[in-house]
Amino acid sequence: MPDPSLTGVKALTFDIFGTVVDWRPHITNTLELLAPASAQTTDWTAFANKWRLSHGQFCGTYNPSSSQPFKTTDDHHRESLFTLLSEFNLPSDTFAAEQVEQLVQTWHELNPWPDSAAGIAKLKKRFKTAMLSDGNRTCLEDLDKNGKLGFDEIFSSEDFKAYKPHPSVYLGACKRLRLDPKEVAMVAAHLGDLAAASKLGFRTVYVERPGEERWGLEEERYKKAKEWVDLWVGLDDGEGGLEQVAKRLVGEE
Repeated sequence: MPDPSLTGVKALTFDIFGTVVDWRPHITNTLELLAPASAQTTDWTAFANKWRLSHGQFCGTYNPSSSQPFKTTDDHHRESLFTLLSEFNLPSDTFAAEQVEQLVQTWHELNPWPDSAAGIAKLKKRFKTAMLSDGNRTCLEDLDKNGKLGFDEIFSSEDFKAYKPHPSVYLGACKRLRLDPKEVAMVAAHLGDLAAASKLGFRTVYVERPGEERWGLEEERYKKAKEWVDLWVGLDDGEGGLEQVAKRLVGEE
């Protein structure tokens, strides 16, 4: 029988980077592939991690009410790439102009986790499914198409001119779904994302993914999260990931 944890929920909104797609391998491999011989000693895994982290920091501090112009994720990835080159003591021309654009485009080409497409397909039998991501619309459309993810809706930060965890992103998705927050569950591999959604009345589904959680396992807020997260799927739970979420919420065929 389906788990009753999300009784009354009609739609699931999904974080994408890290939750549905595995960004690390493709980003790191492309950086290594395009790097000139003079930069081959660079730790490109660390570079990729900082590139991703810089975007999270940007989203978390962006104030849509300020006079600061909105910039897309693609724009931020392009700008932050040059900042990181300086931080890693690499010249600004380490990558040629066309390579910079190729690296930005790489974020459009990420592969889903092995369980993502199958899990989403099963969840669609009970829920409406929607991307709810800080990625810009073209990026999300590419990820959905290339990964054969089959989402019913795509909601981008670009639609709301704000970034998570700003309330306007979550509430904007509810408005477009024509549902109350209590009828929507946020699915994410990041407790910070879920905490912001929960404060607005969303139900929550936590999907553990390797290396994605930014809250320390020994932090009190991490331990307390198990008290308010509605459904928690660990790395070792059955098939894991979104297939396990589907098994819990939809049940066996």
